[in-house]
Amino acid sequence: MSIGNHNVLAPRLRGRRPTGLACGQKPTEPKGPLFIAALAFAQLSLFVALLGPVMVSMALKVSTLTEDPTARTSMVGSVLGVGALAAVIGNALFGRLSDRTTSRFGRRRPWIIGGALVMAAALFAISQAGSAGTLMAGWFVAQLGANAAFSPFIATLADQLPEKQYGRVSATVGVMQNVGVLVASWFATLFTTNMLLLFMVPAAVGVVGLVTYALVLPDPVLEQKPPRLTVQELLGSFWTNPLVHRDFGFAWWSRFLMILASFMFTSFRLNYVVDRLDVDEVGAAGVVFQGVLVYTIALVLAGYLVGWLSDRTGHRKLPVALASILFAVGTYLLMHVETVGQFYLVEALLGVAYGIYFAVDMALVLQVLPNPEDSGKDLGVFNMANAMPQSLAPFAGAALLAVGAAGGAPNYGLLLGAAAAAALAGAFVVLPIKKAK
Repeated sequence: MSIGNHNVLAPRLRGRRPTGLACGQKPTEPKGPLFIAALAFAQLSLFVALLGPVMVSMALKVSTLTEDPTARTSMVGSVLGVGALAAVIGNALFGRLSDRTTSRFGRRRPWIIGGALVMAAALFAISQAGSAGTLMAGWFVAQLGANAAFSPFIATLADQLPEKQYGRVSATVGVMQNVGVLVASWFATLFTTNMLLLFMVPAAVGVVGLVTYALVLPDPVLEQKPPRLTVQELLGSFWTNPLVHRDFGFAWWSRFLMILASFMFTSFRLNYVVDRLDVDEVGAAGVVFQGVLVYTIALVLAGYLVGWLSDRTGHRKLPVALASILFAVGTYLLMHVETVGQFYLVEALLGVAYGIYFAVDMALVLQVLPNPEDSGKDLGVFNMANAMPQSLAPFAGAALLAVGAAGGAPNYGLLLGAAAAAALAGAFVVLPIKKAK
């Protein structure tokens, strides 16, 4: 049992129960195209709003505050790192709270809508910020709001989907996340010099997508009020015992290492293009967009194919491990890129690897969840494996870039070598899982 894990007595739902949605009851009927389309659009729109700043927009905003290359990478790392700390808190906390929410509007819906609105308001503040401190505060609140929406949103996968849809829907979720990065990069090319539009157009897309999904979602209503959360249970929201739930623990570490590897590069992707490929900042936004386009096309093709194969064969571990190894190879190759063309080729390789990984990894996680009644809490803990490395990667990346960089170029070789090692470690961590093939 995880710390603070509390089995709520079989709750009753007001009115007619949506098929397969009683709390703690596994769905058996596949979800229809309307639900899947709304889910995909919500994932896409959230990451348009949330990952735009991580990939491009924050670096462009920081460039309006300082011209020094080392100071820029340091400020970007600090701002993104502080914000990702809010994601660590928000993921687990709001997942737990959504499990216990008794609103007449459902368990997940109020958090999805409220979190989206808070995120949009904070992104507006960021667009108007004039100092590093304001950027940090704004990004902290933006991440808190985004994850107040995201954690309950991800919990709806466990609430709504039968196991036979895990692979294909996981592929859709992973693909839409990365298409969101592509769209955010495209917006950056359109609004490079207009900070208000750079942040608020993606924010508006995020609100529309999440609200649309919240309205389509057949979210059950708890009639029986759960017991009051104790302090111990609240603290337990941030923990699932990996010794008791070993498979869940191995899956957690696999995701942590893969996200760490990815964000150690993507947090500084724009800076990498400027510093290593000798492209000016305005041109670099276009290069990043083209690179993300190549990456996303490769990701979509690989993701949907492998997601379908995974559902057909039932294999989850092997595709995840192979994808992690392939991602490590691609990250290593970035150390030797000398031209924009070579950069695009490596982006394609990384896209294939990431597409395979995210097509199958979430399906693997859904199979090893410790307790279906606490799916929001457990998926919130799992989402910390997304958020914590996003917090660590900018700080660690900025520190690695600074090694030997006094008076010279940032140390991208050290940064990329560390990222490749993290991805490779993630391949081996997934192998001991027993509940999935």
